[in-house]
Amino acid sequence: MPCDLAHRDEIPDCLSQLLGDVGALDLVVLNAAVFGTMQHLDVDTIENLTSIMQVNVWSNKAILDWLFANLATVTQVVTMSSGAAIHAMAGWGGYSISKAALDMLTRVYAAEHPDTHITSLAPGIVDTAMQEYLCETVDAEKYPTVNQLRNARGTERMPDMPTGSRMICDVFPKLLAGESGRHVDIRNP
Repeated sequence: MPCDLAHRDEIPDCLSQLLGDVGALDLVVLNAAVFGTMQHLDVDTIENLTSIMQVNVWSNKAILDWLFANLATVTQVVTMSSGAAIHAMAGWGGYSISKAALDMLTRVYAAEHPDTHITSLAPGIVDTAMQEYLCETVDAEKYPTVNQLRNARGTERMPDMPTGSRMICDVFPKLLAGESGRHVDIRNP
């Protein structure tokens, strides 16, 4: 079911239509995110940062709030984080800040909902539209961190989407063995 996560007020209605007669979920994966544009934080606008936060953080909160209010059981939730939540890199400001906030949102919900196992998972670098933007559009002289991505592209260090998706799905059951609320990097589960 399509739902524009940039419009937080639409999320509850979308979820009601999609899951209205569902009483429990075994696994919820919150994967939607936007990168924004690669630029220094001091020239980025509050409006742009707010739009990134809306999709990457507040839409996840709206989804979780609806799930916890309307379902009897949610066994496992995985929020998709990033290494950018932990590692500060020039140009990644809005994305990094939003992923760090998502990590903390995950930790707080894990503390408040002990019957649900919640993990913030950094999936590693997967060749997605985000990588296309970073590898093909961004000025590597100004932002040299993209050179690492360019060098990884087309190698096993940056799997394509089908391969990366399988790797991510294979990790979900393993996450249940760890502490709820933690940030996990797929390369080191």
